[in-house]
Amino acid sequence: MALNFDFQTVKNLKKAGRYTDALVKGLHLWVKINGTKYWIFRYTHTGKQQNMSLGSFQDLSIADARLKAQLARDKLNKGINPISAKNIEKIAKKQEAALSVNFEEFALQIIKSKRIEWSSEKHAAQWEYSLREFAFPVIGHKRLDEIDMDDILKILTPIWEKKTETASRLRGRLEWILAAATTRKLRTGMNPALWRGLLQTILPAPKRFRKVKHHKAMPYRVLPNFIANLREVEGISALALEFLILNANRTSEVTEALRAEVNDGVWVIPAERMKARIEHRVPLCQRSQEILSIASQLDKDSPYLFSRNGKKLSNMAMPMMLRRLGVDVTVHGFRSTFRDWVSEETQHSPEVAEMALAHTVGNKVEAAYRRGDLFERRRLLLSDWEVFCNSTLFRNVIDLKVA
Repeated sequence: MALNFDFQTVKNLKKAGRYTDALVKGLHLWVKINGTKYWIFRYTHTGKQQNMSLGSFQDLSIADARLKAQLARDKLNKGINPISAKNIEKIAKKQEAALSVNFEEFALQIIKSKRIEWSSEKHAAQWEYSLREFAFPVIGHKRLDEIDMDDILKILTPIWEKKTETASRLRGRLEWILAAATTRKLRTGMNPALWRGLLQTILPAPKRFRKVKHHKAMPYRVLPNFIANLREVEGISALALEFLILNANRTSEVTEALRAEVNDGVWVIPAERMKARIEHRVPLCQRSQEILSIASQLDKDSPYLFSRNGKKLSNMAMPMMLRRLGVDVTVHGFRSTFRDWVSEETQHSPEVAEMALAHTVGNKVEAAYRRGDLFERRRLLLSDWEVFCNSTLFRNVIDLKVA
């Protein structure tokens, strides 16, 4: 059906079907069953009938649709397939985009897009720092399709032995960014930051230099004395640190915790804030609930469990508290203290301890069979841990150092 299209006529078309424009040969309006309308340029090239999408009626006016169709007809009259020409133009635009975007701009875009995956802002800061410190000075100004293995080696070689952990992580970040550029068709060819089969043939394996660094942990036998001293300190940081110890948490799990997450003595940490990306339920012992009650009185209108003037504690609040007390351990090390105590002083199973620490199960078969989170068994474990932390059984223990 050929129609002299005008806005009102096209707008009122309801019946599904194909309508032909009376003014421009090959211009059609397709009305779908759901009512959506699309402009199509229908033509024959080398004996084959083809349909070229021009856009939706909502996004493209009648005048613009006619103009696009006429331009396509002009190409066809010159022996050029309009769809092929359109695809070539798309490729050219992408290539032009690749020329206009340098590595630094693209890398910062990737960091921004990945933030949603990370449970802590610390990851974004680490990515950006390592790139600014070591990569941007070498390739930050370069186009994505210019970067080759020599560039990657210029970045990594100076720090590969001296800062092995940093260099290894940086290599992985470079690989990810360049892979993203390839996916977006901003570069082609092999990824020059790839380890397996490429850089591993040139650089020595990181494990030859990397030394495992453990977080400094407090011996569990002296923990009750430390808890007693900690309770003598006033302030929100001391409360947060004791709460963290009692529940074997990571720092960010506590500093970012919200009051709305606690109900009936159970604290539910949402998956997006957990390292393993799995929701974690924490059965709070009596002392933990007392701490939350005290903390809520110190900052009544705050949404956070631990805060000052409505603002959550910084990640440095608890480390500074340890420094103030003159204790040479890390906040994360208290998780090791807890784990050592479970192994050496209790009959609780390693499985329950790992669940309390919110560790992922390494064995896929075991993970498949174990559906629950051992909540009640973890409640008993943390209750026993509270009793131990409150005890003074080891107050007079003297550590004997062997010369």
